[in-house]
Amino acid sequence: MEQLLEKLKVLHATNFSFYLKLHFFHWNVTGPNFPQYHKFFQKLYEDVWEAADGIAEHIRAAKGFAPGSLGRFMDLTTITDQVDVVPAEQMLSIAIQDNDKVIDILTQAYLLAEQNAEHGLSNFLQDRIDTHKKHAWMLRSTLN
Repeated sequence: MEQLLEKLKVLHATNFSFYLKLHFFHWNVTGPNFPQYHKFFQKLYEDVWEAADGIAEHIRAAKGFAPGSLGRFMDLTTITDQVDVVPAEQMLSIAIQDNDKVIDILTQAYLLAEQNAEHGLSNFLQDRIDTHKKHAWMLRSTLN
């Protein structure tokens, strides 16, 4: 169970990092398709943001404490910090790569939840995997 709890903390930090990067892209995207990209990034960051509370609650239900500081998130996340504003197409490419990282961690956590017979958590994680697969499709389709 401890391995699952630690994976959930990594998921929480990675999810938050992904949220922050998507919001950064939303704020700073430019170009001829600005309105579409601006709205698209908003839809993504809102979904990722809404998942944060559910992840934290599952950590608490597993008798752990959810990380909540920027320093702790930086220690745990698998997503690199984004400090430079890049062209819209590069934002989409970065978001695709980061979304894949989220799917990978979700899948690892899902497998651990199943091993620990935490089926409610498994269902939550599977729903998030499905959502991020849809995000991947939309990101790839927008980039192409």
